[in-house]
Amino acid sequence: MQKSVRPLKKSVHTPQQRQLQALLRQIREQANLTQRGLAERLGVPQSRVSDYERGESLPDILVLRQYLAAMDVSLADFVARLEKLIAEQ
Repeated sequence: MQKSVRPLKKSVHTPQQRQLQALLRQIREQANLTQRGLAERLGVPQSRVSDYERGESLPDILVLRQYLAAMDVSLADFVARLEKLIAEQ
């Protein structure tokens, strides 16, 4: 039996996307990092970190994994936290 799922929305302006953005920011702040500090760890411009947190750009899964690893957070932990936030909506 297949599980029914909602149609995929290709927008960075969905409630779930806003929760992802907020969680990225929250994790960075909990790691006591500024956007600039995280960008330096990643070797990217500060604007890239800002773009992810504002929803102007979406990191692919490999970039997200690297982004989180720079803050000692596993991808699995991040997904679990995100799923919990989405379920609470």
